[in-house]
Amino acid sequence: MYTIGIDYGTNSVRALVVDCTNGDEIGGSVYAYPSGRQGIVLDKRDPNLARQNPADYLTGLEASVSAALTEASANAQFSADKVIGIGVDTTGSTPIPVDKKNSPLAMSDAWKDNPAAYAWLWKDHTAIDEAAKITAVAREHRPHYLAKLGGVYSSEWLWSKIWHCLNVAPEVFAAAWSWVECADWIPSILAGVQDPLQVKRGVCAAGHKGLYCDEWEGLPDKEFLAMLDPRLADLRDRLYARAYDASEIAGLLCAEWAGKLGLRTGIPLAIGAFDAHLGAVGSGVREGTIVKIIGTSTCDCTVAPKSRDVADIPGICGIVDGSILPGHYGIEAGQSAVGDIFKWFVEIVCKGDDATHQALTAEAAELKPGQSGLLALDWNNGNRTILVDQQLTGLLLGQTLHTTQAEIYRALIEATAFGARAIIERLEEYGVASDKIICCGGIAEKNSLLMQIYADVTGCTMLVSGSAQSCALGSAVAAAVAAGSAGGGFETFAEAQGAMTSLKSIAYTPDAHSRRTYNRLYELYMQVHDAFGGVSGSADLCGVMKKLIAIREAG
Repeated sequence: MYTIGIDYGTNSVRALVVDCTNGDEIGGSVYAYPSGRQGIVLDKRDPNLARQNPADYLTGLEASVSAALTEASANAQFSADKVIGIGVDTTGSTPIPVDKKNSPLAMSDAWKDNPAAYAWLWKDHTAIDEAAKITAVAREHRPHYLAKLGGVYSSEWLWSKIWHCLNVAPEVFAAAWSWVECADWIPSILAGVQDPLQVKRGVCAAGHKGLYCDEWEGLPDKEFLAMLDPRLADLRDRLYARAYDASEIAGLLCAEWAGKLGLRTGIPLAIGAFDAHLGAVGSGVREGTIVKIIGTSTCDCTVAPKSRDVADIPGICGIVDGSILPGHYGIEAGQSAVGDIFKWFVEIVCKGDDATHQALTAEAAELKPGQSGLLALDWNNGNRTILVDQQLTGLLLGQTLHTTQAEIYRALIEATAFGARAIIERLEEYGVASDKIICCGGIAEKNSLLMQIYADVTGCTMLVSGSAQSCALGSAVAAAVAAGSAGGGFETFAEAQGAMTSLKSIAYTPDAHSRRTYNRLYELYMQVHDAFGGVSGSADLCGVMKKLIAIREAG
């Protein structure tokens, strides 16, 4: 039996056909979104704006799945009637304003040219002011709302974006009967749902981005929302009352989409979730394991069983019951930019391309830790964890008249590694320890320099997920559980992961000498991190440059 995993990324959608017995990926296809710049609708007047055309999602859904099934058909054992489930992951928070029939406003003639009517992509940070106000009001009136989300509400998240739409495009807000996360909307389309109130919402998006928790009976109460704006309180009734973990299904494949894809009607659809969370599933996440999904940004995901108490952890992206695995708390942190930083430096600053990436990587690999005398902050797209401040920006210290592109490139890699270490240490500080770190994503697959630097900086062995498409594979795993053993799948995620996931044989282990140098650099990184991040009692920066020179000269 086979399942299909569909992974909606920042620039494209990928479909994967997977053999449930062993995790073999027998068919795959990628569809690049045609709208905007590499699939993202931008605005030169506002660098914080990032939207997507929902029509691209549907075109990509049909194109990617159909092509993946065609490739799978070359396998003699495969036939479309052996597909037993479909799973979907997407970016998030990526909410879509929809009408009463669950159709995105952007797909109507009236709104097709208005970016506010589009999907508000995860990396849209236009709602910085709204996020700050939500945080301030919650701290005063509903502090428990923030406790499970690291203490700060982000401009990347649902309520900030909806409120910003209300403030800057009230006509769009008024036209939207409801809002649906992309992770929930795609399964609802496959199920033929035409009423937003009937969309089966996943607790992954609801809990981590929508302030949803069963402890306070779902979404934020209307009194709190009215403190922000009474129109948000009115909207609450048009969203949803309950969100579900992956022990439930989102629905069954409807006749329309079964016909478009050449599949059986009635195939179970897994509850939608975010790409990073299902990437963790596809990498074999379990208690004691952190999965780093390294892409344009990173998400660090781990789980803790509900049988033990988990402390609230300041500065992370949430602790949510069932958001990754049923029966476990899903814990998420991450960095707002990683691959995007390297892409910016190579393509925007250096005016280069993939060959430039490779050349700079090779040259940077010849450098020793600390040799350049450089130190960078990885905040080019704000700080997601542990400061949760999207108004922070990137920084490069220690430049001289001899500084090279390769030295800067390596310093940027090291900065992202230091940010990763800050997250690991924050989790450990609050009792969430790990004995294994698994990395997935294109960078983990292709960039051995980065992986070794991460091992040296963190002091942890870095393992690599067996699949190059861990997010899509995780969706396929969720689909196999949605099908259940009676349908040819599995009853539990542990069983499905045991059969369908693996690790590559390669492991990056810390080098003791590099580790010692990086410990000294990390101390300086945290000094600069805290000072520019506004941490109370942070140290004076006057000695940082001279200490960088001392490290450089020590060799």
